[in-house]
Amino acid sequence: MNTLETFNQALFLMINATPSTPAWQIDVARLIADYLIYLVPLSLVAMWLFGDARQREVAVHACCVTVLALALNQMIGLVWQHPRPFVIGIGHTFLQHAPDSSFPSDHGTVFAGIALTLLLNGARRYGVAILLSGLAVAWARVFVGVHFPLDMVGAVAVACIAFLLIAPLWRAAGTPVTRSLVTAYRKLLAWPIKRGWLSS
Repeated sequence: MNTLETFNQALFLMINATPSTPAWQIDVARLIADYLIYLVPLSLVAMWLFGDARQREVAVHACCVTVLALALNQMIGLVWQHPRPFVIGIGHTFLQHAPDSSFPSDHGTVFAGIALTLLLNGARRYGVAILLSGLAVAWARVFVGVHFPLDMVGAVAVACIAFLLIAPLWRAAGTPVTRSLVTAYRKLLAWPIKRGWLSS
């Protein structure tokens, strides 16, 4: 473990910005690290509001995988607290963050869980967009000093485990759950649906 942690810290220092890094690069990284995650709910909402039945089912599937993955993150954090770089005085930090456990990255887990589910279920356009955005966020959060590189690797691993755990449940109940949500959606948003503003 010591060798792995040494590698993790060395890789972090290779990526992490320093006081000599151009300010514009740090500013761009901050924006990516903090705000690009909003692309995830926007993409899922677009799939639901304007997609067909298959896209809606995939969007719900992706949400279920990601919720489970985030729950697994919380369990890992309770069992094993891994300090963030700034807590142990490594590198430089350019983004305020609570000193909670760094492993796995919640941001990385969200992107990995959504991208994995979309890509494996044929939603290629949205999946690729989320995947590329997730890679940018993973880099940015290491660059500004709030995560180690292996926090992001751990996020991908947790997302994969969540996908596998959800798979049998989704095969059994995914379609009925999605249909129930569609029924509720059609009742709640009947007015704009009737006018053709939203997909039915």
